[in-house]
Amino acid sequence: MKVRANLFFLFIAFLVIPYIIYGQDFSTKSKKAVKLFVEGQNSYRIEKFDEAEMLFKKAIEKDPEFVEAYLTLAQMYEETGKDTSAINNYKKALDIDKDKYPSAYFFVAQLEYGNGIYKDALSHYYSYVGFSGINDKNKTVSIKHIKDCKFAIRAISNPVPFKPVNLGGNVNTERDEYFPCLTADNQTLLFTRLIAAPGTYTGKQEDFYLSYKNDGGWSEARNIGPPINSDRNEGAPSLSVDGNVLIFTACEGLNGYENGRRGYGRCDLFVSTRDAMSWTTPYNIGKPVNSRFWESQPSLSSDGKTLYFISNRDNNYDIFVSVLDENNEWSIPEKLGPNINTEGYEGSVFIHPDNRTLYFSSDGHVGMGKLDIFYSRKDSLGNWGEPVNLGYPINTWKSENSILISTDGELAMFASDRPEGFGGLDLYSFELYEGARPEPVTYMKGFVFDSETKKKLKARFELIDLKTGNTVVQSFSNKGNGDFLVCLPTNHDYALNVSKNGYLFYSENFNLSGEHKITEPVHKDIPLKPIKVGESVVLKNIFFETDKYELKPESKIELNKLYELLMNNPDIKIEISGHTDNVGSEVYNMELSKNRAKSVYDYLVTKGVEPSRLTYKGYGEAMPVDTNETDLGRHNNRRTEFKVTGM
Repeated sequence: MKVRANLFFLFIAFLVIPYIIYGQDFSTKSKKAVKLFVEGQNSYRIEKFDEAEMLFKKAIEKDPEFVEAYLTLAQMYEETGKDTSAINNYKKALDIDKDKYPSAYFFVAQLEYGNGIYKDALSHYYSYVGFSGINDKNKTVSIKHIKDCKFAIRAISNPVPFKPVNLGGNVNTERDEYFPCLTADNQTLLFTRLIAAPGTYTGKQEDFYLSYKNDGGWSEARNIGPPINSDRNEGAPSLSVDGNVLIFTACEGLNGYENGRRGYGRCDLFVSTRDAMSWTTPYNIGKPVNSRFWESQPSLSSDGKTLYFISNRDNNYDIFVSVLDENNEWSIPEKLGPNINTEGYEGSVFIHPDNRTLYFSSDGHVGMGKLDIFYSRKDSLGNWGEPVNLGYPINTWKSENSILISTDGELAMFASDRPEGFGGLDLYSFELYEGARPEPVTYMKGFVFDSETKKKLKARFELIDLKTGNTVVQSFSNKGNGDFLVCLPTNHDYALNVSKNGYLFYSENFNLSGEHKITEPVHKDIPLKPIKVGESVVLKNIFFETDKYELKPESKIELNKLYELLMNNPDIKIEISGHTDNVGSEVYNMELSKNRAKSVYDYLVTKGVEPSRLTYKGYGEAMPVDTNETDLGRHNNRRTEFKVTGM
């Protein structure tokens, strides 16, 4: 706690004009006690704390009812970090005279609140606000903390499940480790470590470290190295779900730096991308995200299109959001609404890969004290719900922040300075209780390659919600090694389209509707076929009602991708083919498959494709690609394809 300089304004006079003291209205009549008290004040003023303590105690020996001596001793203990002694002396003064110094109730309540002594703090806050003529600011704080104390008492009586586990010596050291980031497959951990930096102003600096999951836990963390780490601070990172994009904070300033990281203000957000195992030179994300103010603690959504971060551009530390538009430019940041931001401090924001559950720290919402961790869920209209405190003992009277939640919602990580750790802040993991979990999210990972040469490819990924037609993920596979990772929030149906110039697109369907607590991740390597005569593609997102050939509305997403392919490659000609399973007669299946192929043909012609470039044919049950003995096999045989017939 800081010194309460306004505790007794008359103390200032004591330090300058000692003889005035004897004219003051003290609680003691002992001149010897007052003389010792004044000598103690003079020692206190020049920070001879041991000497001042001795003199104040001697003054109290001369008069055990000397209220001002107890209060000043309490103030000094508070300043020097001896909270327990400070509380005891405040309480002794109040036991002697409950009404002379109302501010003492506020100061002792603040100390009790800051140390988790909630019942005593609550009583003292109530006493303080019962006085008239008290400081308006302190009264406002007291009213807020009365709510906090009531919440904390209830929370402690109803603890949530919480068993933190230290990530171990390969990650944690005697130094501080904090701000963890995790890829969607839980295999790559990136975090900030405070390391020794001789010759710098503070003797310390922040760098990023990487660790990888293995059978025994986590591998030994390695410095991520240049061009990201430098001899200045890098901190508060956000790693994309596939591990290919890193957004972080650097405080380079307006004058720039020899590594080219010129800033717009105090601290800015910078971006680096991964090419195979190397990182590109970071660049400033630019305006309007960055400003002449402080921007930090970014969190990038799993679709790569929404960026949350902290800024003090409105004279307060609030959570802002910016959205990537169709021209790949970030929108003017907007503050999240009053349900999230308060007049207090908001920080350490994390958007879960479900893109609708936000975790953040705040001291402005009702909580346990200092920074607590909260979560809020976005409704169907895009509004953030009332924040929910994660509860005790996840939150305590200390500051809790820098939390992350795994893709499946079960695992949480955070930084803490618990006594059983390796020293300083360590990273811990724990199982997040069910009520605070986000919407389940699974993922698809693998790599993209040329079907003929096997060369790894950089290709475009689009994940589209079949119900709404909205693109929920748009990204690229890694240029160097072709790998990709795409998050799939459950309870939705998706069309996945993978495309690259010179290749036929790849089509995939994910039917994740219904109740899915946990869905197994999909591991799939994707071959892209060069555009040439004879190559074909199964259109997995063309849908018809059973035994009918009218296209369902959600089919238009895939059909428009086929239309784009034809428009971008005006020389190719295709055959559209329909196929069925063996249920029903051969004649019926042949006619049904032909009509379904014609429906696709008619749609493309209506869109403007020249009929001379298109043919259609029904094959019925004659060309199965799977068994007809199972439901899955019959499903695979019921399909629509296109094949390149000319160029």
